Amino acid sequence: MPPEKESQPAPVLTERAGHAARVPLVAIVGPTASGKSALAMRLAGQLRGEILVCDSTQVYRGFDIGTSKPSEADRRAVRHHLLDLVDPGDVFTAGDFRHHAMSALAEVRQAGRLPILTAGTGLYLRALLEGLAAAPLRSEDLRERLRRSAERRKPGYLHRVLARMDRAAAARIAPRDTPKLIRAIEVCVLSGKPISEVHKAERPALEGFRAIKIGLTPPRTKLYERIERRTMEMLEHGWIEEVRGLVARGVPPNAKAFSFIGYAALRAHVHEKGELRAVIPAIQQATRRYAKRQMTWFRKEPGVRWYEGFGDDAAISQQVLSAVRRELETAGGAAAGADAAV
Repeated sequence: MPPEKESQPAPVLTERAGHAARVPLVAIVGPTASGKSALAMRLAGQLRGEILVCDSTQVYRGFDIGTSKPSEADRRAVRHHLLDLVDPGDVFTAGDFRHHAMSALAEVRQAGRLPILTAGTGLYLRALLEGLAAAPLRSEDLRERLRRSAERRKPGYLHRVLARMDRAAAARIAPRDTPKLIRAIEVCVLSGKPISEVHKAERPALEGFRAIKIGLTPPRTKLYERIERRTMEMLEHGWIEEVRGLVARGVPPNAKAFSFIGYAALRAHVHEKGELRAVIPAIQQATRRYAKRQMTWFRKEPGVRWYEGFGDDAAISQQVLSAVRRELETAGGAAAGADAAV
């Protein structure tokens, strides 16, 4: 059969709310390995789009294979934003992401292209679309004191401290989730308010864009099978060699990026020269658990249109393409009506 004939790219349209133009923004959400990137590539090719990667791991330079960064071929075919922003040891927050994403959106808008987000990190997507509470900046001195205190005391110490400061926040954070516990205590101490109260404060939402949210929810069994295959493919494509190179370049073991799934285990394997066959199942299990946490988060995201399949499935991608086109046509009609009324 001849290949599918691609139609002409559609122009990016705006709709008007009062006197402010709003640009459609497509946000693709879903668990790791669900095909978000493949779907984004299809939409970008058909709809004159550029891709904004909404992922807390892909902002780090040098950590490529294990974070599933887009290939060089994909980056040449479609412009990608928000990749390789910081060095492995740097701290990068949701607020940092919002700052970079706002700049990237301005570039895409100026170019008259359709912004397409591939969102694997739900907090980053929420930070961009809904804004962030005015929480205080980090205090490395306070954080270090909290870490040392936790090491000297019995397990659960930080959770007990937070419970005295903010019972509602402690109920939401697991006793072993040290990074979140430290941040919550830090906010309470620096702001003089419970973190739950700080998070309720008004936060500026994204203006000038209207989000079209697309969700991918593949069958769990098939998703887990794909995760297991992808882990093996990453190893075949040089993941261990990448880790060796990072170690050789002097990236410290406590660098933030070495906490990503698989990297710490492979670094230990490289250092200790242990059995790789014992590491692989642990990486696959950690990835499955991460996918489950992602779905738990994204199912709470309002306004998502869900598709039960993978983004690289031809039928699913065609359904999404048709739905997004209808949304763009609706936006175009709304803009024409508003202009006629002015």
